Amino acid sequence: MPDRLLLVDDDPLLLDSVGFSLARVGYEVLTAPTQAEALQLAHGAPPDLAILDIGLPDGDGLKLCRALQLHRPTPVIFLTAHDREMDVILGFEHGADDYVSKPFSMTELIMRVGAVLRRARAASLPSAKTPDIYSVGGITVDLLRHEVLVVDRRVELPPKQFELLKLLISRPGEAIARQTIVDAIWGQDYFGDTRVLDVHIRWLRELIEPDSANPRFIITVRGVGYKFAEG
Repeated sequence: MPDRLLLVDDDPLLLDSVGFSLARVGYEVLTAPTQAEALQLAHGAPPDLAILDIGLPDGDGLKLCRALQLHRPTPVIFLTAHDREMDVILGFEHGADDYVSKPFSMTELIMRVGAVLRRARAASLPSAKTPDIYSVGGITVDLLRHEVLVVDRRVELPPKQFELLKLLISRPGEAIARQTIVDAIWGQDYFGDTRVLDVHIRWLRELIEPDSANPRFIITVRGVGYKFAEG
């Protein structure tokens, strides 16, 4: 059974051309020009991946991304009008897995769709037994409940930031290389901008650090990557 994609953009020519190209390589493609129509389609036929434009006539792709995550994890690729850092940051904060800047080549988009779907499938496979709870220095990550506590204060984290925190706190005191982190969170076939890691680290610090400008939990190791402080 082919993977089902939800393509949302208010440009009818883009919907037709991109939808046709994705269908031609074997995907089932649902298209919608608005947030409301996209949610209706997703309710009736949940997609395996969504491709969302940031700007929509009845809202924006950021809110739509959050809405799609309410009932089941859904990988998301954002389409941005320009390679603007704020679009990228906001997209990742709302749970995006990747982004493509307009204008884009269909070959690139198809490759990114395939890569995100492979990462999503790999993440859903059973893994070796790991601890259910990590607790270091006042930060607790409960994997079963998918909860994060910062000194007994519950903090909601987007999916990628949760995975990033889980990786770092599971190896306290260890300096983990940037590429190792990117490979673990986004997959070894990720070929996008590695600034994605810095964006997520920045937002993660905003949520869990008492002073994000002077982090005490997530420490930058210059020339290497990041580590979670011990104790």
